[in-house]
Amino acid sequence: MDLQPDMFAISSLVGSVAFALSGFLAGVRHRLDIMGIFIVAMLTANGGGAIRDVLVGRTPLVLADPQAFYLVIGVIVLAALLKAYRQETLEKNMLFVLSDAIGLVAFSVTGTLVGIDAGLSFFGVMVLAFITASGGGMIRDIMVNTVPSILSSDFYGSVALLLALALYLLHQFGMMDNLSIAIAFFVALGLRLLAYYRGWHLPRINV
Repeated sequence: MDLQPDMFAISSLVGSVAFALSGFLAGVRHRLDIMGIFIVAMLTANGGGAIRDVLVGRTPLVLADPQAFYLVIGVIVLAALLKAYRQETLEKNMLFVLSDAIGLVAFSVTGTLVGIDAGLSFFGVMVLAFITASGGGMIRDIMVNTVPSILSSDFYGSVALLLALALYLLHQFGMMDNLSIAIAFFVALGLRLLAYYRGWHLPRINV
């Protein structure tokens, strides 16, 4: 399969920037020092992708390419200069919600593409997409002592799985190209944002 290098590179870049920003905002909100903010932003931006690469037997890109380091530094500096953190309630900060949603969807795309390229089964592709999409956010939330969003809120992980399913089916029917990936990306992003504002979530057990 052609790994759609253009969309893979674009999705990786978009996801890294978006998750680095959400990590920065989380770090500032929890009053971490500059080193703590960098660590949270770095792990949020690259944690899911690193786990993905290890699972398919590849050296994590973050360890081989300094671009990831420079990208996170650039996001932190720019966000600090623009005072992007000036919001009392992080969870309702539109910038945080949007960056987190973009990161989720973008990394779901990269996880799916890597899984398909590695010849994984349907289940393997879904797992890889889910881990890539949610891994960085889970690391971020755990590091600032917050229940990971993937476990509790807003149709979060479901969006990653639905997008992975759509891309896998497109691949199986020979219809996956850069345009179809882009369309699926924006549909999934819209679904994630709609779920957030409508308060959609999977059923819970009331006790």
